[in-house]
Amino acid sequence: MTQQVYGKSYGATPAENYQRFFVPSIGAPVADDLIGVAGLQPGERVLDVACGTGVVTRLAAERVGAGGTVAGLDVNPGMLAVARSQTPPNIPIDWHEASAESMPLPDDAFDVVLCQMGLQFVPNKLAALREMRRVLDTGGRAFVTVPGPKPPMFAIMTDALARHLGPEAASFGDLVFSMHDIDELTELMRNAGFREVDVQAKPRTLRLPAPADFLWQYIHSTPLAEAVAQAGQAKRDVLERDICVQWQEFMADGSMSLQVGMTTAAARK
Repeated sequence: MTQQVYGKSYGATPAENYQRFFVPSIGAPVADDLIGVAGLQPGERVLDVACGTGVVTRLAAERVGAGGTVAGLDVNPGMLAVARSQTPPNIPIDWHEASAESMPLPDDAFDVVLCQMGLQFVPNKLAALREMRRVLDTGGRAFVTVPGPKPPMFAIMTDALARHLGPEAASFGDLVFSMHDIDELTELMRNAGFREVDVQAKPRTLRLPAPADFLWQYIHSTPLAEAVAQAGQAKRDVLERDICVQWQEFMADGSMSLQVGMTTAAARK
């Protein structure tokens, strides 16, 4: 079953759409940045927490090579199913369906723990960070990235969702960019027991598809898909017009330019 919206076909699940649309435009470029900061070495043992469809996990596996080991953990079985399907058979990755707050993994099992744009969705963030520290070997490294503050482009979308679909739909956009404060993340990392905590915020420019394309690609890659599907065609039409008119200011050469902050915490056990 596929969803037909404005003549465009979207995969049957948000996870499939996430891999098809979100990863190329946002997930993969940011993953390249995280892998670069982590400085993974051949032979290292790596865990990717909140791995989604595995874009970071697979890059990590390439870096550590045959002598290393890589695991991906996510609470969403749909995301993990896509992650498995996207991983070539010659790349051995252990996939775990579990919460970041309670990982079914042994102590001191990894040299590096990565978490890209996932911590903001975890209800008990301190518990998740303590788990990340627990599974790290002594001296092991942790790298956590979160986006924010909310860029103007997403503020426009969130405000329009609130007007046309209600506050519950808009709350997802708020949650995505809810955890970018340097001091807050530094305190959380230290309270979890990490040392040598270094948190930095840097701007990132991403190229996105044209307004209507990106709007529906993003919505159908997220939990917003259900709310929009239930809204009815008339509300979807109004939502699209409202957002896309305002998004014209971000257009250049047939695509949109997204300026977003990325906050990255690096620490050791």
